Amino acid sequence: MSDAQGSPLADAMNRLWAKYLPQMEERVGTLKKAAESLEIGTLTKTGQEQAGADAHKLAGVLGTFGLKEGTELAREAETLYGDSLDGDPAVASRLRAIAEQLRSMIANRP
Repeated sequence: MSDAQGSPLADAMNRLWAKYLPQMEERVGTLKKAAESLEIGTLTKTGQEQAGADAHKLAGVLGTFGLKEGTELAREAETLYGDSLDGDPAVASRLRAIAEQLRSMIANRP
């Protein structure tokens, strides 16, 4: 089996990654801000819905780029933001951790 590095497909995927990186970073920022807002009790329904939508979009795009763990984390966030959030500190902490893991994963993509 040959190494995919430098192949036309790998080059195309890297160009797409670079193109969509700012959008992915912005979506992770939305997740982080929503988690922080949940922690201090200021998360609005609109903010919750936006975080859920951004998590959904991240789940799809990260899978496209082979980041299976990122897809799983984003799906978890989507599910949590889709639930009725009651200010549970454990949920807020988990959502913040997911946002940080996603940020790190995106920043360190091979």
